[in-house]
Amino acid sequence: MKAGDGLLQIRSFDRSLLIPRIRSKIPKKIFITNSIYVMKKHVSILGAALLMALAISSATLTSCGGNKNGAAADSTAATTNTLTGAGSTFVNPIMTHWAPEYQKSDSVTVNYQAVGSGAGINNLIDHTVDFAGSDAPMNKDELARAKDPVTQVPDVIGAVCISYNVAGMTSGLRFSGPMIADIYLGKIKYWDDAQIKKMNPGKKLPHAEIFTVHRSDGSGTTAIVTNYLSKVSQTWKDSVGEGKEVKWPNGLGGKGNAGVAGILKQHDNSIGYIELAYAMQNSIPYADVQNSSGNFVTPSVESAAAAASAFPMPENITSFITNTSAPQGYPITGFSWLMFYSNGPKANMVKKFVQWVSTKGQDDSKALFYAPLPQSIASAIAAEVQSGTASAASTK
Repeated sequence: MKAGDGLLQIRSFDRSLLIPRIRSKIPKKIFITNSIYVMKKHVSILGAALLMALAISSATLTSCGGNKNGAAADSTAATTNTLTGAGSTFVNPIMTHWAPEYQKSDSVTVNYQAVGSGAGINNLIDHTVDFAGSDAPMNKDELARAKDPVTQVPDVIGAVCISYNVAGMTSGLRFSGPMIADIYLGKIKYWDDAQIKKMNPGKKLPHAEIFTVHRSDGSGTTAIVTNYLSKVSQTWKDSVGEGKEVKWPNGLGGKGNAGVAGILKQHDNSIGYIELAYAMQNSIPYADVQNSSGNFVTPSVESAAAAASAFPMPENITSFITNTSAPQGYPITGFSWLMFYSNGPKANMVKKFVQWVSTKGQDDSKALFYAPLPQSIASAIAAEVQSGTASAASTK
């Protein structure tokens, strides 16, 4: 579709910025991610009001726009009552909910780009955002590149699902951690492999090759999964390892949780990992995973909360919490973190937002398939934010 084909082109426009009476008259279906086209017949509906809305929100639009490398625009262009953030797609479903709720509470606009944890951290280091979101804490190299002190605190707890698309298998599959590692290593090649059949008696598994899906971008979700696999499989640890980006032995990469979910839905006999909210929203089946107690646990808000409860706080506030010892805990569970410069130009605004997120912002977390932060973590966050000291990264 070209801009000259009877269309008015508006780049990177956020429909939610329009006032309600204008927004309600614009069909949702004509708003397309990254390149948005508004049909001429709708322009008359908008009239001068749309032009006014565009002018008023010009600073906001600048802060929302990303370049082809996933970098957010310079936050210095934002207005004084605006916070810009970028990073984790894992947290994006609830961040999308938080932004308008926080604006009601504090009259501050929060603009967040779900560009992936790695890109978000790079944006923070480059000072192009006020805060970053990541499902992996900043490591020593990233903290060194940042130069100035960085505070990083959890904002939610979430489960990463092992999802699949196999004909006739709408629920009930079971996997162990070593089995997941062997599937991604290419050692288990077919759905009716003897190991899978033994763990799933009575399931009619096809003799079809397993198609693996992973993230193509720097991803905190990948960091959670590979941290877990490195704990349960020595072969995985030695040959692939862990991190936001690893060299995958096989399979196809998708950008963001949404990209992996899209491939899973379109590709038969596939397996991949996505955050619970994306599995639920896209109706993609997911497996029970055997934890360190030998129990097969379904990913859920409750099992994610149980997993986190086994890790003492606040000493693990910047730790991975995979492979929990909790009997009812789901083993591929992780924090998502917010990180910001402790003494940055908008540090006080970010701190206020972080404190809101860790308290009032937790109210709707369960409805959006995240486990709320326990009071012990909320209290630790309050102390961390008030102290303004940098958090050391940990990969325990």
